[in-house]
Amino acid sequence: MALNETEIDAAGRGEKTTAATAVYRQLRQDILKGNFKPGQKLQIDQVATRYGSGTNPVREALNRLSSEHLVDRHDQRGFFVPPLSMERLRELVKTRCWLESIALEESIANRTPGWEDGIVLTFHHLSRTPIRTPEEGGDNSEWEVRHRAFHNALISGCGSTWLIGFCNEMMDHAERYRYISMSTYPRRDSVVEHRLIMEAALDGDVELATTRLTDQYRLTLRHLEEQVAAAGG
Repeated sequence: MALNETEIDAAGRGEKTTAATAVYRQLRQDILKGNFKPGQKLQIDQVATRYGSGTNPVREALNRLSSEHLVDRHDQRGFFVPPLSMERLRELVKTRCWLESIALEESIANRTPGWEDGIVLTFHHLSRTPIRTPEEGGDNSEWEVRHRAFHNALISGCGSTWLIGFCNEMMDHAERYRYISMSTYPRRDSVVEHRLIMEAALDGDVELATTRLTDQYRLTLRHLEEQVAAAGG
């Protein structure tokens, strides 16, 4: 269904959003889920046709995604899906470990009952959501939403919207790697991993909480490195 050039009704809830925002949301999800190949050129006319939109909303959405580093913009060449590589992933994981450790440490130092309740509630929702759905045999988008909510709850008390924003940007890029590798992604006990992080955070044990958090990210990196090596990459 084509998007109105000025505004549309969002999800039937009476919320108004511009056509550019609607394209942005759809294109963002398609990039995160790997529906566009890494390095693929994003032709404005083709993207507009895909989402039933005009070209102006597409340009606005592409520029917005470029500012978030989810689209690469090259002068005189256009817009491209950012490439994926093990080198980029290693840098991403290293930076996530640095920043989220700081954010979690500050959140523990600033702990409040509300912060604790947020962690417990988001863990409860995450633990009841499968990573893969039996019907689809693949990824479960609801798990991604609840997974992000849990990790955001952990760092929500750090006192810096800038730091939270940087952490969320890195979560986006990590999600791209997770989706693309999902077909061969090793089965892990995600519930236990997240419960252990939660318990250490609620106990106020900064060293253990940050170690468990960063160990989880490094384990994910090791699994992906093994996949690449097994594939001869």
